[in-house]
Amino acid sequence: MHAQQDNPHYLQVNMLQAMLVPREINSHKGDSGSVAIIGGDDGMVGAALLAARAALFSGAGRVYAAMLSQAAPSVDMLHPEIMLRKPAALAHLNQLDALAIGPGLGQSIAAIELLIFWLKQPSAKQLPLVLDADALNLIAQHQHLADLVKVRQAPMVMTPHAAEAARLLATTADAVQSQRVESALTLAKTFNMTCVLKGAGTVCASADGHHVINTTGNPALASGGTGDVLTGLIAGLIAQGLSVMDAAKLAVYSHGLAADNLVAKHIGPRGLTASELMIEIRSVLNQFALP
Repeated sequence: MHAQQDNPHYLQVNMLQAMLVPREINSHKGDSGSVAIIGGDDGMVGAALLAARAALFSGAGRVYAAMLSQAAPSVDMLHPEIMLRKPAALAHLNQLDALAIGPGLGQSIAAIELLIFWLKQPSAKQLPLVLDADALNLIAQHQHLADLVKVRQAPMVMTPHAAEAARLLATTADAVQSQRVESALTLAKTFNMTCVLKGAGTVCASADGHHVINTTGNPALASGGTGDVLTGLIAGLIAQGLSVMDAAKLAVYSHGLAADNLVAKHIGPRGLTASELMIEIRSVLNQFALP
């Protein structure tokens, strides 16, 4: 542990404590940012809902979820605070501060068109994007999408697991796992964005060569939906004013620490759900923001 504490490339709690500040007594929801999630094609609506709920639990002031499935609900009955929209309707929301695309997105023509739209969307605010899951798979499959990513100037984060990273790098998941730091740095530089390479010891890397390795987390996170929670968490923190790299660092550390806390209470590692995880993440984040 001492070696980790002495190594600037290992993510430690003292690197994060100044990122969140207590809110002013006269704060309103507009001060806490607006975030949108796009995804949720047929059979994968839950992925988009989990990401949106995580953004809500991160403290974002307004959260929108836009899903491709024709069977998508018109309201999230568990969290009606989330505003559900058709994907096309998001283009008219001028107040967006961050947008995540990918959780449950699928690989349909409609998904490709949405990805093209948001990658090309001119924005005076330079809207930050979080790219996850099928957004990354589509970019790996279609060179014209990769080219759009590479020339986009606004801040972006990608959140691949090893298999998604391998597709983007035209290699194998085993090769990515054997060189995790190098793989994350290559992705960050190639696509000119922050890369969050998920897994044991999640790597956060930026295009300028900076990287850190997360020190929290455990096998409880190896269950469906926890990646969607991380995506929504990163997007929610960006919407609240953090840089993409700071949001990535705080998100992966809090995500892992929440799992560690729950396992210490015997809520996991077996059977810990993504929905339980985000509630604990909220507690972790509020501890960071204490005066």
